[in-house]
Amino acid sequence: MALELRHLRGFVAVAQALHFARAAEALGLSAPALTEQIQALERDLGTLLLRRTKRSVALTPAGEAFLVEAQATLAQFERSVAVGRRAGQGALGRVALGYVGSAVYAGVLQDLVGRFRTSHPDVTLQIQEQPMDRLPAMLEDGQVDVAFVRLPMAVPAALRTQVLVRDHFCLALPAGHPLAAAQTPVPARSLAQASFVAPEQTFGLQEVARRGRFEPRVVLAPGSLVAVLAQVSLGVGLAVVPSLLQGVIELPQVVFRELAGARIPSELGAVWRRHERDPAVLGLLRLLQAPPV
Repeated sequence: MALELRHLRGFVAVAQALHFARAAEALGLSAPALTEQIQALERDLGTLLLRRTKRSVALTPAGEAFLVEAQATLAQFERSVAVGRRAGQGALGRVALGYVGSAVYAGVLQDLVGRFRTSHPDVTLQIQEQPMDRLPAMLEDGQVDVAFVRLPMAVPAALRTQVLVRDHFCLALPAGHPLAAAQTPVPARSLAQASFVAPEQTFGLQEVARRGRFEPRVVLAPGSLVAVLAQVSLGVGLAVVPSLLQGVIELPQVVFRELAGARIPSELGAVWRRHERDPAVLGLLRLLQAPPV
Protein backbone atom coordinates (compact mmCIF):
# COMPACT_ATOMS: atom_id res chain seq x y z
CA MET A 1 0.00 0.00 0.00
CA ALA A 2 1.22 3.49 -0.76
CA LEU A 3 1.06 5.52 2.43
CA GLU A 4 -1.04 8.66 1.87
CA LEU A 5 -1.92 11.72 3.91
CA ARG A 6 -5.48 10.43 4.31
CA HIS A 7 -4.13 7.45 6.24
CA LEU A 8 -2.25 9.76 8.59
CA ARG A 9 -5.28 12.01 9.04
CA GLY A 10 -7.51 9.02 9.74
CA PHE A 11 -5.11 7.59 12.32
CA VAL A 12 -4.62 10.94 14.08
CA ALA A 13 -8.37 11.49 14.23
CA VAL A 14 -8.96 8.09 15.86
CA ALA A 15 -5.96 8.51 18.19
CA GLN A 16 -7.29 11.85 19.42
CA ALA A 17 -10.94 10.81 19.74
CA LEU A 18 -10.25 7.18 20.79
CA HIS A 19 -13.58 6.47 19.13
CA PHE A 20 -13.99 5.24 15.56
CA ALA A 21 -17.52 6.53 14.99
CA ARG A 22 -16.76 10.06 16.24
CA ALA A 23 -13.50 10.20 14.27
CA ALA A 24 -15.26 8.97 11.12
CA GLU A 25 -17.96 11.61 11.49
CA ALA A 26 -15.35 14.35 11.89
CA LEU A 27 -13.61 13.20 8.72
CA GLY A 28 -16.83 12.80 6.72
CA LEU A 29 -16.30 9.04 6.36
CA SER A 30 -18.24 5.97 7.35
CA ALA A 31 -16.92 4.06 10.33
CA PRO A 32 -16.23 0.93 8.19
CA ALA A 33 -14.23 3.00 5.68
CA LEU A 34 -12.13 4.52 8.45
CA THR A 35 -11.58 1.10 10.03
CA GLU A 36 -10.35 -0.20 6.67
CA GLN A 37 -7.90 2.75 6.38
CA ILE A 38 -6.44 2.06 9.83
CA GLN A 39 -6.13 -1.66 9.14
CA ALA A 40 -4.38 -0.97 5.82
CA LEU A 41 -1.99 1.42 7.59
CA GLU A 42 -1.18 -1.18 10.25
CA ARG A 43 -0.56 -3.84 7.59
CA ASP A 44 1.76 -1.50 5.73
CA LEU A 45 3.70 -0.64 8.89
CA GLY A 46 3.70 -4.22 10.11
CA THR A 47 2.59 -3.29 13.60
CA LEU A 48 -0.54 -2.74 15.65
CA LEU A 49 -1.21 0.95 16.33
CA LEU A 50 -4.57 0.74 18.10
CA ARG A 51 -5.88 -1.80 20.60
CA ARG A 52 -9.62 -2.23 20.10
CA THR A 53 -12.27 -3.87 22.20
CA LYS A 54 -16.04 -3.65 21.96
CA ARG A 55 -16.00 -0.89 24.56
CA SER A 56 -12.74 1.02 24.05
CA VAL A 57 -9.93 2.11 21.74
CA ALA A 58 -6.40 2.67 23.04
CA LEU A 59 -3.01 3.44 21.54
CA THR A 60 -0.33 0.78 21.61
CA PRO A 61 3.26 1.87 22.39
CA ALA A 62 3.92 1.79 18.64
CA GLY A 63 0.78 3.88 18.11
CA GLU A 64 1.94 6.48 20.64
CA ALA A 65 5.31 6.82 18.88
CA PHE A 66 3.70 6.93 15.43
CA LEU A 67 1.20 9.58 16.55
CA VAL A 68 3.97 12.07 17.33
CA GLU A 69 5.50 11.66 13.87
CA ALA A 70 2.15 11.63 12.07
CA GLN A 71 1.12 14.90 13.72
CA ALA A 72 4.47 16.48 12.85
CA THR A 73 4.17 15.32 9.23
CA LEU A 74 0.65 16.72 8.87
CA ALA A 75 1.68 20.03 10.46
CA GLN A 76 4.64 20.34 8.08
CA PHE A 77 2.39 19.55 5.13
CA GLU A 78 -0.06 22.28 6.17
CA ARG A 79 2.80 24.75 6.54
CA SER A 80 4.07 23.83 3.08
CA VAL A 81 0.61 24.32 1.58
CA ALA A 82 0.28 27.69 3.31
CA VAL A 83 3.69 28.81 2.06
CA GLY A 84 2.84 27.71 -1.47
CA ARG A 85 -0.44 29.60 -1.40
CA ARG A 86 1.18 32.74 -0.01
CA ALA A 87 3.93 32.57 -2.63
CA GLY A 88 1.29 32.18 -5.32
CA GLN A 89 -0.42 35.29 -4.01
CA GLY A 90 2.84 37.27 -4.04
CA ALA A 91 3.11 37.38 -0.24
CA LEU A 92 6.42 35.48 -0.27
CA GLY A 93 9.38 35.47 -2.61
CA ARG A 94 12.20 37.70 -3.77
CA VAL A 95 12.25 40.83 -5.92
CA ALA A 96 15.50 42.27 -7.28
CA LEU A 97 15.65 46.00 -8.02
CA GLY A 98 18.37 47.74 -10.00
CA TYR A 99 18.68 51.50 -10.05
CA VAL A 100 20.73 54.47 -11.16
CA GLY A 101 21.71 56.99 -8.49
CA SER A 102 19.22 59.68 -9.42
CA ALA A 103 16.36 57.31 -8.54
CA VAL A 104 17.49 57.69 -4.94
CA TYR A 105 17.91 61.46 -5.24
CA ALA A 106 14.35 61.82 -6.50
CA GLY A 107 12.89 59.86 -3.58
CA VAL A 108 10.86 57.61 -5.87
CA LEU A 109 12.70 54.43 -4.94
CA GLN A 110 12.47 55.08 -1.20
CA ASP A 111 8.72 55.69 -1.44
CA LEU A 112 8.08 52.51 -3.45
CA VAL A 113 10.30 50.33 -1.26
CA GLY A 114 8.62 51.65 1.89
CA ARG A 115 5.11 50.96 0.60
CA PHE A 116 6.07 47.50 -0.67
CA ARG A 117 7.69 46.47 2.61
CA THR A 118 4.52 47.52 4.44
CA SER A 119 2.21 45.57 2.13
CA HIS A 120 4.54 42.58 1.53
CA PRO A 121 6.60 42.18 4.74
CA ASP A 122 7.70 38.63 3.95
CA VAL A 123 9.04 39.31 0.44
CA THR A 124 12.81 39.76 0.30
CA LEU A 125 13.98 42.84 -1.61
CA GLN A 126 17.42 42.90 -3.20
CA ILE A 127 18.31 46.47 -4.14
CA GLN A 128 21.54 47.47 -5.86
CA GLU A 129 22.84 50.37 -7.91
CA GLN A 130 23.90 49.24 -11.40
CA PRO A 131 25.43 50.86 -14.49
CA MET A 132 22.47 52.07 -16.52
CA ASP A 133 23.58 50.53 -19.79
CA ARG A 134 23.65 47.06 -18.18
CA LEU A 135 20.13 47.14 -16.77
CA PRO A 136 18.11 46.18 -19.89
CA ALA A 137 20.17 43.00 -20.35
CA MET A 138 19.94 42.23 -16.64
CA LEU A 139 16.14 42.50 -16.88
CA GLU A 140 16.00 40.15 -19.84
CA ASP A 141 18.32 37.66 -18.09
CA GLY A 142 16.27 37.71 -14.90
CA GLN A 143 19.06 39.17 -12.75
CA VAL A 144 16.88 42.20 -12.05
CA ASP A 145 13.06 42.34 -11.92
CA VAL A 146 12.47 46.10 -12.04
CA ALA A 147 14.99 48.79 -13.02
CA PHE A 148 14.91 52.52 -12.32
CA VAL A 149 16.66 54.47 -15.08
CA ARG A 150 17.00 57.84 -16.75
CA LEU A 151 14.84 58.20 -19.84
CA PRO A 152 14.90 58.29 -22.76
CA MET A 153 16.88 55.12 -23.33
CA ALA A 154 16.61 52.33 -25.88
CA VAL A 155 15.01 49.18 -24.44
CA PRO A 156 14.20 45.84 -26.14
CA ALA A 157 10.62 45.18 -27.20
CA ALA A 158 10.26 42.61 -24.41
CA LEU A 159 10.51 45.38 -21.81
CA ARG A 160 8.03 48.01 -20.76
CA THR A 161 8.76 51.50 -19.40
CA GLN A 162 6.82 54.01 -17.33
CA VAL A 163 7.79 57.59 -16.50
CA LEU A 164 7.81 58.22 -12.75
CA VAL A 165 9.33 61.70 -12.40
CA ARG A 166 9.50 64.53 -14.92
CA ASP A 167 12.42 66.94 -14.52
CA HIS A 168 14.68 69.00 -16.79
CA PHE A 169 18.39 69.38 -17.39
CA CYS A 170 20.52 72.22 -16.09
CA LEU A 171 24.19 73.15 -16.14
CA ALA A 172 26.65 72.42 -13.31
CA LEU A 173 29.81 74.57 -13.35
CA PRO A 174 32.88 75.07 -11.18
CA ALA A 175 32.32 78.17 -9.03
CA GLY A 176 35.29 79.90 -10.66
CA HIS A 177 34.06 79.45 -14.23
CA PRO A 178 33.20 82.71 -16.05
CA LEU A 179 29.64 81.50 -16.76
CA ALA A 180 29.03 80.72 -13.08
CA ALA A 181 28.28 84.39 -12.44
CA ALA A 182 25.70 84.61 -15.23
CA GLN A 183 22.43 86.21 -14.10
CA THR A 184 20.44 84.83 -17.03
CA PRO A 185 20.07 81.30 -18.48
CA VAL A 186 23.18 80.09 -20.30
CA PRO A 187 22.86 79.81 -24.12
CA ALA A 188 23.97 76.53 -25.64
CA ARG A 189 26.22 78.30 -28.16
CA SER A 190 28.33 79.77 -25.34
CA LEU A 191 29.42 76.23 -24.37
CA ALA A 192 31.03 75.32 -27.69
CA GLN A 193 34.60 75.53 -26.32
CA ALA A 194 33.85 74.01 -22.91
CA SER A 195 35.19 70.76 -21.49
CA PHE A 196 32.49 68.42 -20.21
CA VAL A 197 32.24 65.75 -17.56
CA ALA A 198 29.62 63.32 -18.88
CA PRO A 199 27.14 61.31 -16.77
CA GLU A 200 25.91 57.84 -17.71
CA GLN A 201 23.00 59.25 -19.66
CA THR A 202 24.27 61.78 -22.22
CA PHE A 203 20.90 62.82 -23.65
CA GLY A 204 21.02 66.25 -22.01
CA LEU A 205 24.58 66.96 -23.13
CA GLN A 206 23.87 65.82 -26.68
CA GLU A 207 20.81 68.07 -26.90
CA VAL A 208 22.79 71.07 -25.63
CA ALA A 209 25.45 70.35 -28.25
CA ARG A 210 22.81 70.02 -30.96
CA ARG A 211 21.29 73.36 -30.04
CA GLY A 212 24.69 75.02 -29.90
CA ARG A 213 25.82 73.31 -33.11
CA PHE A 214 29.04 71.91 -31.72
CA GLU A 215 30.60 68.55 -30.92
CA PRO A 216 30.96 68.27 -27.12
CA ARG A 217 34.48 67.77 -25.81
CA VAL A 218 34.10 65.13 -23.12
CA VAL A 219 37.19 64.92 -20.92
CA LEU A 220 35.86 62.46 -18.36
CA ALA A 221 32.92 60.08 -17.86
CA PRO A 222 33.15 58.93 -14.23
CA GLY A 223 29.77 57.21 -14.03
CA SER A 224 27.39 58.25 -11.24
CA LEU A 225 26.03 61.77 -10.87
CA VAL A 226 27.81 62.22 -7.55
CA ALA A 227 31.09 61.35 -9.25
CA VAL A 228 30.27 63.78 -12.07
CA LEU A 229 29.60 66.65 -9.65
CA ALA A 230 32.76 65.81 -7.71
CA GLN A 231 34.79 66.31 -10.88
CA VAL A 232 32.94 69.57 -11.60
CA SER A 233 33.81 70.79 -8.09
CA LEU A 234 37.48 70.04 -8.83
CA GLY A 235 37.36 72.20 -11.94
CA VAL A 236 37.71 69.37 -14.44
CA GLY A 237 34.80 70.56 -16.58
CA LEU A 238 31.11 71.42 -16.86
CA ALA A 239 28.24 68.94 -16.74
CA VAL A 240 24.66 68.81 -18.00
CA VAL A 241 22.71 67.16 -15.18
CA PRO A 242 19.11 66.74 -13.92
CA SER A 243 18.00 69.87 -12.10
CA LEU A 244 16.69 67.92 -9.09
CA LEU A 245 20.31 67.56 -8.00
CA GLN A 246 20.25 71.19 -6.91
CA GLY A 247 18.03 70.35 -3.98
CA VAL A 248 19.69 67.13 -2.83
CA ILE A 249 23.45 67.43 -3.44
CA GLU A 250 25.54 70.33 -2.21
CA LEU A 251 29.24 70.29 -3.01
CA PRO A 252 31.79 73.06 -2.51
CA GLN A 253 32.67 74.99 -5.64
CA VAL A 254 29.68 73.73 -7.68
CA VAL A 255 27.18 76.21 -9.13
CA PHE A 256 23.99 75.31 -10.99
CA ARG A 257 22.60 77.45 -13.80
CA GLU A 258 19.56 77.13 -16.03
CA LEU A 259 20.03 76.56 -19.75
CA ALA A 260 18.52 79.05 -22.22
CA GLY A 261 15.69 78.03 -24.52
CA ALA A 262 13.04 75.39 -24.10
CA ARG A 263 13.67 73.10 -21.19
CA ILE A 264 15.32 69.80 -22.04
CA PRO A 265 13.22 67.09 -20.39
CA SER A 266 14.89 64.72 -17.96
CA GLU A 267 12.73 61.79 -16.89
CA LEU A 268 13.15 59.06 -14.33
CA GLY A 269 11.37 55.86 -15.24
CA ALA A 270 10.84 52.23 -14.32
CA VAL A 271 11.52 49.34 -16.70
CA TRP A 272 10.30 45.76 -16.33
CA ARG A 273 9.54 42.64 -18.36
CA ARG A 274 6.39 43.13 -20.43
CA HIS A 275 5.04 39.63 -19.72
CA GLU A 276 6.04 39.36 -16.05
CA ARG A 277 4.31 36.51 -14.19
CA ASP A 278 6.01 36.32 -10.81
CA PRO A 279 3.33 37.16 -8.20
CA ALA A 280 5.69 39.09 -5.90
CA VAL A 281 7.02 41.20 -8.78
CA LEU A 282 3.48 41.85 -9.98
CA GLY A 283 2.60 43.05 -6.48
CA LEU A 284 5.40 45.61 -6.63
CA LEU A 285 4.36 46.71 -10.12
CA ARG A 286 0.80 47.32 -8.92
CA LEU A 287 2.15 49.65 -6.26
CA LEU A 288 4.46 51.33 -8.76
CA GLN A 289 1.58 52.07 -11.11
CA ALA A 290 -0.73 53.28 -8.32
CA PRO A 291 -0.46 56.81 -6.92
CA PRO A 292 0.97 57.05 -3.37
CA VAL A 293 -1.68 57.26 -0.65
